Amino acid sequence: MLDVLLQTLPFFALIALGYGAGRMGFFPPDATAYLTKFVFYFALSAMLFRFSATLSLDAIFEPRLAAGYLFGTALVYCLAVVAARLRGMSLPVAAIEGQVAAIGNTGFLGVPMLALLMGPEAVGPIILVLTIDLVVFSSLLVILVVGAQEGRLSLSVLRPVGAGLLRNPMIVSILLGFAVSTSGAVLPVPADTFLAILAAAATPGALFAIGASLSDKSAERLSTAAWLSFCKLALHPLAVSIGVYTLFSADPYKAGVVVAAAALPVAGNVFMLAQHYRVAPQRVSAAILISTTLSIVTVSFVISLVSQ
Repeated sequence: MLDVLLQTLPFFALIALGYGAGRMGFFPPDATAYLTKFVFYFALSAMLFRFSATLSLDAIFEPRLAAGYLFGTALVYCLAVVAARLRGMSLPVAAIEGQVAAIGNTGFLGVPMLALLMGPEAVGPIILVLTIDLVVFSSLLVILVVGAQEGRLSLSVLRPVGAGLLRNPMIVSILLGFAVSTSGAVLPVPADTFLAILAAAATPGALFAIGASLSDKSAERLSTAAWLSFCKLALHPLAVSIGVYTLFSADPYKAGVVVAAAALPVAGNVFMLAQHYRVAPQRVSAAILISTTLSIVTVSFVISLVSQ
């Protein structure tokens, strides 16, 4: 585990650097917002497009792997929702807690870190996890929250879901990359070089942005945040490992990548959704802060286990 921990430390050091810059006021919230936009819309999108353009659909979508990840994620999601409802929380709050417990920072942390630590073959499973998180569970959150706020579930609820997916640059870049891959076209050398240079900014930019965004997060509602962090860092990878290894017997290497992705801390976009719908942003903020801090050890532990 020590070897893996030493390999992951530079990634978390970049997060710490961003956090320190934010806390000292050297990198104010406005700067963080624009850096996040640059990474989200340009650097990370270039990386995902470039990955997708070189992969076939078969290399990414494997039914056993997808089913195992869906099983584990849905199980933890439902557990967190039921636990919230038993505590008397409303359906929107319970849905947000389910999202916190089961959706990791695959885009900003998983794509750059796991692709480097676990090899280029890890890219396909990482994109699979990212796609399922965005298409299935982010859509589910919007349906539950909007449906509860409107007092009913109707087809009109699907409108913001579809619009959100079509506006998401990660989804768009993956689809465009698949289009290039399926067509058999080869990117011209200048275009590929341009994308490579832009994609190279994704790793340091994303990690620095994570840290800077954490600098203004509060640690309120610690008991709830601690429970949700436990779900995300421990229960989620455990449930996914049962799904991909035991129930659906996926390829061991790809299953390990998916379990490592499940061990990632809470995704930052959950906080953005909580803020947008004005549903429990404080507990989401605290869970992101706690889970990201603890993940320095837990992610290294999980990667060392699946690597064996």
